[in-house]
Amino acid sequence: MTDSKKITPDGDGLERTPEQNSIPTTKVQRSAKFITTGVKIGGNYIKHYSKKLFNPGLDRSELNEDNAADIYQSLSELKGSALKVAQMLSMDKNLLPQAYVDKFTQSQYNAPPLSGPLIVQTFKKYFGKNPDQIFDKFNIRSTNAASIGQVHQAELKGKKLAIKIQYPGVGDSISSDLKLIKPFAFRMLGMSEKELDIYMREVEERLLEETDYELEVRRSIEFSNACANLNNVVFPEYYPELSSKRIITMDWLEGKHLREFLATNPSQELRNQIGQALWDFYNFQQHELRAVHADPHPGNFMITPDGKLGVIDFGCIKEMPEDFYYPFFSLTSTNLLDNKQETIKAFHQLDMIHKDDTPSQVEFYYTQYKEMIELFAMPYINNHFDFSETAFFDQLYKFGERLSKMPEFKQARGVKHFIYVNRTNFGLYNILHELKADVKTDTFKPHVVLEY
Repeated sequence: MTDSKKITPDGDGLERTPEQNSIPTTKVQRSAKFITTGVKIGGNYIKHYSKKLFNPGLDRSELNEDNAADIYQSLSELKGSALKVAQMLSMDKNLLPQAYVDKFTQSQYNAPPLSGPLIVQTFKKYFGKNPDQIFDKFNIRSTNAASIGQVHQAELKGKKLAIKIQYPGVGDSISSDLKLIKPFAFRMLGMSEKELDIYMREVEERLLEETDYELEVRRSIEFSNACANLNNVVFPEYYPELSSKRIITMDWLEGKHLREFLATNPSQELRNQIGQALWDFYNFQQHELRAVHADPHPGNFMITPDGKLGVIDFGCIKEMPEDFYYPFFSLTSTNLLDNKQETIKAFHQLDMIHKDDTPSQVEFYYTQYKEMIELFAMPYINNHFDFSETAFFDQLYKFGERLSKMPEFKQARGVKHFIYVNRTNFGLYNILHELKADVKTDTFKPHVVLEY
């Protein structure tokens, strides 16, 4: 190895999560890990009910903490689609007990990284070379590890680069992993089997796209070009010639993740500026591109030293067909909800009301969904919205909790597009709430119709 070509260790002073030296890649290995986890969870239940014999008032807090820890440890070792589902669930505070949310949130920033030898193997597989034969410098220790891959810092010709490397076996194990995780999801989410099947199929489609890094590079270039004129939003440059099906090379963006940024106690003006950039980034895509960056967890964004929003991941894109876009956003952005007949037509088109529902069922679902959309649409009603207001989020969470306990919502309702569009918008709302941002909400308005 020459002096100018270096594989470096860390040297950046960051606290490190212990590295993982191997990863289960075959269906048998991954299945065995799920079985082992299932046995641990069974033991947790036995322990819980044994204690409950002597303490009938014992709640499920300790059980939830034990199960969350065991499930997260298993998923973090498996990585891939299993860990991605945990990441998604951690963003919805209505779906899971708090113990699960707290544990699964780690997958957004700090999953256990893979060790150096596994990273070198990946480079040799896709480029036929070690990373030090491609880059002038390459940090063998990752700077960030998440559900699908981890990021390493490198240099080439004086330019600092971010190298995203997908975990071995992740792209090939999506379908089998989701079948294995289904029993866990069924127990945790309380969905009907039909509803869970719809959820899992949509997740599988997006994950198959998300693990195709060649597709991600093309989309990253396309979306960053389309969004280039947005105020205070910046993107890295991507390098297809230094990327492959499982490796992406892009510019290194300097900055802080959201929680690091908030720890600096930024001014309200700066919070609003970042919040506005987020709002514009998402609503421009939804309403002008009809396709949206559908993974709004904080780990996908950086706040740069000059106060701009850096977008560093375009792996998950959700396209919105017109037969979903128009009825949904027309309901959120006009007085269409005041017209009961047209609202019910739109609900039919979105499969929120079924053609074989009885009149009393139609009335029930109309009332519940109307309230839900009125809540969701509150930021759109005026030309600005203060996301620091806790009352709005208290209403959202209470409504979601109430619906989750209604037997009428145990059956599948709504077209599959809701899964990622709701995840996107509520994820956006939650980040804006963490920022306590006050933003102008009339910058990119939905395109609407008033009749169906």
